Order: sequence, then structure tokens, then C-alpha cells
Amino acid sequence: MNQEVVSVDLGSNSFRVLKYDCINHKIISEYNEVVGMADGLVDTGLISKEAQDRVVKAILHSVEIINYNPSKAVCVTTAAMRKASNSKEVLNYLKDKTNIEFEIIDGFEEARLTLLAVQYALKREKIDSKNFILLDIGGGSTEIIVNTNDIYEAHSFDFGIVTMTQKYLKYHDLHNDLDSRKKEIKEFLDKLNINLNDYSFVATAGTPTTIAAIKLGQDFFSYDRNIVNGAIVNLNDLEYSLNIFKNSSKEEIAKLVGKGRVEFIEVGIFIYKAIFEVLNKNESIVLDDGLREGVAINYCLNKCNN
Repeated sequence: MNQEVVSVDLGSNSFRVLKYDCINHKIISEYNEVVGMADGLVDTGLISKEAQDRVVKAILHSVEIINYNPSKAVCVTTAAMRKASNSKEVLNYLKDKTNIEFEIIDGFEEARLTLLAVQYALKREKIDSKNFILLDIGGGSTEIIVNTNDIYEAHSFDFGIVTMTQKYLKYHDLHNDLDSRKKEIKEFLDKLNINLNDYSFVATAGTPTTIAAIKLGQDFFSYDRNIVNGAIVNLNDLEYSLNIFKNSSKEEIAKLVGKGRVEFIEVGIFIYKAIFEVLNKNESIVLDDGLREGVAINYCLNKCNN
């Protein structure tokens, strides 16, 4: 078996690449870039030509940095591509320009793979991982996964930081929308008939890791996933970050969260806060590991078993 795999996660806002060691289950190298694939998607239902070209540029740059063969990479794409009416044309265009082939995965497969990554990460960080509720805030969807002794229930909710920001800018009803989303999430949890007190709250993706990094005194340029992994973020940390953003210039915020995330971070925090409220939790464990790690681990496990 080839002991290395390259996994690629093309999300609604971010493009993330990972070179992974299947034998030792370790990250060899990684590449991240904001590509804003869902820009304008709410209004047009399409992935724009500009967004497609940003993705092509990011893929070609990642090949230079990580040094991999794009045709051999295991590549997935998620909510924006699920929603776009031109997704087939976009995937053909990306393959034509870069030789990379993406599979559009549904919300349940996205949840399964993200959960796999988080299970490995919790073991690595030596954090008890029997019962936990996992939140993954994406650009175009938000996944909530309830893990009970390795049996899980997952739900993919049709909102994310990019799509919600774009709707909010137009209709100015973010908090009403969030209230109705909280009801949806509560209905999902109520059906499971579980005691939330028995579950820890785990969060992954850009918003939680950004808040954890700010709490730890890091910015976008000094970000260290090894320090962020396992960090505890509480409701006060969310308020602290919101306060920083309210009193900072766009340039200062970009230094903290990275270019391409400035306009979305506050909505991301409001979503994160809403989940705290539904779960009636005061703190969450934050992990950097997510979908691209899950794709790599899943590939390694399947290769080992074949």
C-alpha cells in the first residue's frame, strides 16, 4: 500500500489540502486557501466564473507547495456544489484545467467523515470520546453529529456562514433566522431522547478554531493547529472576540482571521453561540481536524482492509 495519501476538501469558502501518512496516521503537510466558492450563490444559484478561476489557481498553487499529482488525490466537495445548478459544468471545468476530479458528497457522508477525523483527534489529544455532540460550521451547511459510544446520529442543516451572511446582508433578519434554526436543531435533538448533560460539546471548522486561536494569543499568521487542538472555548470567549471585531478595522480583523473571512466571522460566531444555547453548554472542546482529515483516514482504513 502507498503509505501516503493526498485529500482535498473544496468547501463553500475554503479550499484545504492534506498530505497524510497512512502508516503512522500523521499529517505530512497541508495547504489552506480561502476561495469564496459560494460568493453570489444565494442570489444566482450558480458558482461564478470568478470563483471557478480562484479554485483553479488555488489547486495549481497547492500542487506546487504540497508536491502531489492532482489526478491521484482523493477529492470531495460539499454544500456549495450540492446547491449550485451548474455544478456538473464546474467539475468538468476544474478537471479540464487541473486534472483534479471532485466527488460531490452529501451532508451525511460529510458528517461521517468529519466525525471519523474528530474521533481520531480526540484519541490523539487523550480526551474522553465516548459521548459527544460535534458541531461543524461550514460555509454552506452546518452539521451536527451526536456520538454515543461510536454509534452516531447526524443531521446536515441547510445554513452556513457564507449563505447566512449573504442572506443577512440583504434582509437584515439574522437573529430571527437563527431563532428558527435553533428550533430545527432542538427538534432533531429531542427526537434522539438523550440527556444533553451526558455529552461533551466538540466544535470544528474555521469559526471555532479562530476563536480558540484569538483566546490563545495567535493570529492568522501565527496560527498553530497543535496548540489550538483540544483548546476550550466558552461563551465569554465568543463575546470577547465579538467585542474585538466590533472595535477593529477590516485590516486588523483580516490579520486575526485571514483574508476572505472578515465578512463572515461575526455570523459564524452567532451560529456557534446559538448551538451553545440549544445544547445549554458553557464551553466546547475545539479541534482543527475536519473533513479533509476524515477523507484521508477513510482512504487509509479502506486500503488497509483491502
